[in-house]
Amino acid sequence: MEIILLEKIDNLGGIGEKVKVKPGYARNYLIPQGKATLATAENLAKVEARRIELLDRAKGELGQAQARAARMEGQVLHLRAVAGPEGKLFGSIGTIDIAEACESLGVSVERSEVRLPDGPLRLIGEHQIELHFHTDVNVPLTVVVESDAAESAAVVAMTEEMSATERTDAREEAEADGDKDTDE
Repeated sequence: MEIILLEKIDNLGGIGEKVKVKPGYARNYLIPQGKATLATAENLAKVEARRIELLDRAKGELGQAQARAARMEGQVLHLRAVAGPEGKLFGSIGTIDIAEACESLGVSVERSEVRLPDGPLRLIGEHQIELHFHTDVNVPLTVVVESDAAESAAVVAMTEEMSATERTDAREEAEADGDKDTDE
């Protein structure tokens, strides 16, 4: 299916370009989102007439993305999480947690703009991620995951207590099974 792009799309093309895409991609995503229109003679003329307006809008969006990127440049996010003694987190830190932490720095970041190359963060330590503000604007960001010592100690103590209880239950079951064998 041939369409005309109304904005720059990664790995597809720029404003006003006529490209071929799969029909489902065009019908379900590009056209409803206002990122493209069908490639008809009438639409081609409309896009050419609006080309300057579309380019100005794209410049404005790029400027806003660059301003947000400048505020995040060189920032380090410190996040606290409950972790075990080996440094593994109970749970994980995902895109929502990182977006909320960025909000605390005064920069509005959408969850979809956070790129986690290795998936959710599951270990204590320093991690490199990327914020994708615009097709042409990516910002590297350092996220430091720190252990919340008080909560971690409580969780570890509770886990050890549960392990001791499970061992006691298993021992009692084994003794009960042993008694059954001698009765028969």
